[in-house]
Amino acid sequence: MDKETLEKMIEGGQDNALLRFTLGSLCLKKGKIEDALSHLEQALKMNAKHSATWKAYGKALTKADRNREALDAYRQGIEVAQSLGDIQAVKEMQVFLRRLEAG
Repeated sequence: MDKETLEKMIEGGQDNALLRFTLGSLCLKKGKIEDALSHLEQALKMNAKHSATWKAYGKALTKADRNREALDAYRQGIEVAQSLGDIQAVKEMQVFLRRLEAG
């Protein structure tokens, strides 16, 4: 789905965490970082137990040069992913976390 279709779904009352995650991820890929952050933050408010959203949120924060917040996002995302048994997400976020910590 494209960005416009997803936005129409939200406007039509179909707003949910997965829709916001998808929209945030699309915005991130297109370089629309502030839009991505807005949608990903909303997705996390709706469902803070989605490790892929934490990973995308950390990436968006990094691209926005908000590294301290990105570190926190990755740490929280790792905790969530561990609690869900999402080993791949844990490993990926640990790599991103180490890169940020190394500067």
